[in-house]
Amino acid sequence: MAIKRSKAPAGTLVVQDHNSKILKGNPLGDPHVRKLAVWLPPQYEANPQQRFPVLYDLVGFTGTGLSHTNWKPFGDNVPERAARLIHEQKMGPAIIVFPDCFTALGGNQYINSSAIGNYADYLTREIIPFVDHEFRTLAGREHRGCFGKSSGGYGSIIHAMKYPQYWGAIADHSGDSYFDFVYWHDWPNTLNELSRHRTARRKPGAYDALAESTRKGMAEGLDDGRIKRFLAQAWKKEKLAGSEGHCIMNLCMAATYDPDPRAPNGFRVPFNLETGELIPKRWAKWQANDPVNLVDKYRANLKTLRGIYIDCGWRDQYHIQYGTRILSKRLAAAGIRHTYEEFDDNHSDVDYRMDVSLPFLYRALKP
Repeated sequence: MAIKRSKAPAGTLVVQDHNSKILKGNPLGDPHVRKLAVWLPPQYEANPQQRFPVLYDLVGFTGTGLSHTNWKPFGDNVPERAARLIHEQKMGPAIIVFPDCFTALGGNQYINSSAIGNYADYLTREIIPFVDHEFRTLAGREHRGCFGKSSGGYGSIIHAMKYPQYWGAIADHSGDSYFDFVYWHDWPNTLNELSRHRTARRKPGAYDALAESTRKGMAEGLDDGRIKRFLAQAWKKEKLAGSEGHCIMNLCMAATYDPDPRAPNGFRVPFNLETGELIPKRWAKWQANDPVNLVDKYRANLKTLRGIYIDCGWRDQYHIQYGTRILSKRLAAAGIRHTYEEFDDNHSDVDYRMDVSLPFLYRALKP
């Protein structure tokens, strides 16, 4: 296989330490001083009076901003991709920002949570003003956009709904939606993983299902101690098994969608840890954060955007294509202009779709 080298000018990647007041003292004890990477297109130095649109890259679960600037085998990282697209005149020059929003729970959904931290505020009230002050941006929402895949795609569409005063256009690649499909199916595996951390080892014989399923508030979505023990073990490891990774993801989502400062660990879960029974009151908290259920509520906000791009592979292993279809259907029914595309692939390694979304965003945000 021949190695392809782009002839596009590389631009400049600037990495700074940002000291966050909003993340300081966050519930998980995560660092409040974060690396913030900003990619400046080649035109930035060549035209010292020019100002540029800005795109914010919201990475997926277990990612961090700097990961999208790393070397990528057989493909482009995001700065290389943007440089190539600009060189090929498929988009104009834009600044790209790579915020670090990783947490001890593997990531977050770019919203505020009393169990994780206020990451929506971190982005909108700290990072955006900081970037606009430090770099020659076109500092208005009509020239600012965000994009992401998976959790980052979720963050993008949620920010379009809830924070349109900051964003003029967004791109949502395979973003979490239709939670009844995307999360529910993996909860049995999560419960199995957590069961390994019950207080006492199981023994064959009689099992008091009533007593076991009602102790320590499990019928209300509270932890009987097994979640705490699972997390303590997971945090000691450098490598998680696949079942552990999916388990911590579901716990991260619980901490995002159903935080409760009064609950153990600061959040509740939507299924009884022992019987697996759905807890309707708790699941309602998740559904209240599902993009497919929020279109009508935020219809007016969504209509103010200059561009909404959504796509998903029709073989997505997390079944997200169904959610994105519902989302597109409800956007259309609400009269909200958007572009929705599907492609023949799954959820993994689909950064090449940025060849479509980045030019789309630039066209929507250009001066």
